[in-house]
Amino acid sequence: MKLIAHLLFAAAAVATQFSAIAADAPAAHVEAPASKQAKPDLAKGSASYGAVCAACHGADGNSGTPGYPKLAQQHPEYLVKQLQEFKSDKRNNAVMKGFASALSDEDMRNIAFWVSSQKAKPGFAKEKELVSLGERIYRGGIADRQVPACAGCHSPNGAGLPSQYPRLGGQHAEYSVAQLVAFRDGVRKNSAQMNQVAAKMNDREIKAVADYIAGLR
Repeated sequence: MKLIAHLLFAAAAVATQFSAIAADAPAAHVEAPASKQAKPDLAKGSASYGAVCAACHGADGNSGTPGYPKLAQQHPEYLVKQLQEFKSDKRNNAVMKGFASALSDEDMRNIAFWVSSQKAKPGFAKEKELVSLGERIYRGGIADRQVPACAGCHSPNGAGLPSQYPRLGGQHAEYSVAQLVAFRDGVRKNSAQMNQVAAKMNDREIKAVADYIAGLR
């Protein structure tokens, strides 16, 4: 018993000594998380946007051409992701590849945060005979084909969810149609989720949803 007690005492002494050494040791260097990035420079973002993006997407991010998306008020994280994927060819677009390839990650962040600070101009639906169908799909999905409601990810008013799902409300219907068709046909491959959703929709349903989205605000 004396031997056991002696061993326990010795072990406790070693543990106490180790704890004291650990407490006195310098703290290990911890890298700052990726999210702790430098604050975007909006002045540089405005200048870069004006030089690179404004001709197609409008001076304030409100494109006047239906084939080019509105960028104003879009979530900056989504815009950065798209620019990076144009640059890496994960999202295939020869025109955008050329522009994105000339931008650094810092440039992308500056541009994205600047244009996201601009107020989006509202759009409107044009296809009156389809808008009710578009509303049903956007809000309730297509149950018999397991198409989920768009509102579940992009929110009832099309505002989307920051860092997760893009803003859709007020977007040009023509642009939304083009993207949904590209997802459906496997031309656009940078969202497996959207590929699966669009694959179950026909042209009329895509057009209806796109038109309904255009009028969301």
